[in-house]
Amino acid sequence: MSSTQQRTLGGGVHHVIDYLKRMQSDNPAFFYAVQPDVAAGNIFWADPTCTNNYSYFGDAVIFDTTYNTHQYRLPFASFTGFNHHAQPVLFASALILNQSHSSYIWLFTTWLHAMSGRLPLSITTHLDPLIQLAVAQVLPSTRLRFSTSSIFRQTIPKLPHLCQSHPTFETEFIKCVHDTQTIDEFESCWHSLLDGYCVVDNQWLHSIYNARHHWVPVYLRDTFFGQTSLNAGNECLNFFFDGHVNASTTLQLLVRQYEKAVSTWHERELKADFETTHTSPVLKTPSPMEKQAATLYTRKIFIKFQDELVETMANPATKIDDAGTITTYRVAKFGENQTSHTVTFNSSEMKAGCSCQMFEYSGIICRHVLAVFRAKNVLTLPPYYVLKRWTRNAKTGVLLDERASQLPCSSRDSTTVRYNSLRQEAIKYVEEGAKSVQTYHVAMKALQEAAKKVCILKKESTGTAEGPTIANGSRSELLIGDEDVSSYQSVEKQKKIRELAAELEITNQRCNVYRANLLAVLRDMEEQKLKLSVKVQNARLSLKE
Repeated sequence: MSSTQQRTLGGGVHHVIDYLKRMQSDNPAFFYAVQPDVAAGNIFWADPTCTNNYSYFGDAVIFDTTYNTHQYRLPFASFTGFNHHAQPVLFASALILNQSHSSYIWLFTTWLHAMSGRLPLSITTHLDPLIQLAVAQVLPSTRLRFSTSSIFRQTIPKLPHLCQSHPTFETEFIKCVHDTQTIDEFESCWHSLLDGYCVVDNQWLHSIYNARHHWVPVYLRDTFFGQTSLNAGNECLNFFFDGHVNASTTLQLLVRQYEKAVSTWHERELKADFETTHTSPVLKTPSPMEKQAATLYTRKIFIKFQDELVETMANPATKIDDAGTITTYRVAKFGENQTSHTVTFNSSEMKAGCSCQMFEYSGIICRHVLAVFRAKNVLTLPPYYVLKRWTRNAKTGVLLDERASQLPCSSRDSTTVRYNSLRQEAIKYVEEGAKSVQTYHVAMKALQEAAKKVCILKKESTGTAEGPTIANGSRSELLIGDEDVSSYQSVEKQKKIRELAAELEITNQRCNVYRANLLAVLRDMEEQKLKLSVKVQNARLSLKE
């Protein structure tokens, strides 16, 4: 970054840091860090909601640096993903003032630390060698994907003469990437494309072909990316802040727009929650599986599943091989036999694998497997095919806890990891406990019992393991006796419990007020919708008359 640009951003950087300090002062669980030992220190932050979001939906991550390009020149980056409604959800944010390999190493390391060391299954980002190296070093087991939009955006300017003399090249190039269904089909199409336009020796095309496993869809279908389509959403990475941050946004305005984006998506999630919980979808088939899915999935995901289920009527499954418990089927749409998919069904495990690999990359079962289930008279979805992150109950329990056991001992034993895990559980406990007077009393009693056990354990560990502290090479004398210490701790514990009880009661009251207000607004919206429907119907009748 040039010195002129640093001077221009300087005031804005201090504005952002002051904001982060205020946020942490208001909420000690708010996490932020500034990279040390660099001229322009990078900044990272994540609030408790971000870390909670990651605990539920952190299996697939998008790292977006769109605003750090020439079009925007705003050194802002974000870690996002998709929630159970397939809506963008925020995991963390950063200011990248110094773009270097070491800076990205620091950023990913800090982000992983804030996320309690849980590694995502996949991460999607722009084509950038520095990011690629950092991901390989900090997230070695995470599948890296480059967005095709970043590939296309860099390819066309690098081939100006070719695109000017052959306007069809760009269209055929995109078609080769997105429309091919198998690896062999892509390879054949790619080589035909290069031969046809005489660019076999082009260095740029050769380099992106060598990296094809990181961006061409047919090579990525075996990995979960949290998107209902492998191509949809691959064109734009800044979903969360789109419409809030633009080319005219300065660092001084960033904080305000950041909070607006967070508030907007929070409201949209609440609306989607309400629609899923308080309304029923229209069923299109008599299938028990459709009825089951309607009660399991959120509305957005159910609609996607329903589309696949309805398509089974036009995609019959034909048995082509039978080897005991393993049966192979060919599934093709009526009249389109040239484009078929192969499904292998294991009757002993009630599992099926499809050549389209839709379930692997989206977590939603495809029409081809559903067609085989229909042929085998499988009436309900096997549990294996119901991904919790797409269900109504996605935010109950910690979805990614099973991965915590795979972390190194040093990571599991860190204070930050323990703190984040306890905080996440406590927040969920408070939310559930505040829902009614009965659950409040049960939760409060459990908290008090837990506080007593923690106090006893602390006394035992203090007496047996720690002992008096060492000061200046000699044991320091205790200022008060052990009994006085225990008595003092007990009084402090009781005081803290009373404070927490009062805070919980206030939170309960606030929740009830917010819930009542929200329901009132939504009821009003439904009434207005009904009135409008009646007016439209009356208008139609009057027109007929």
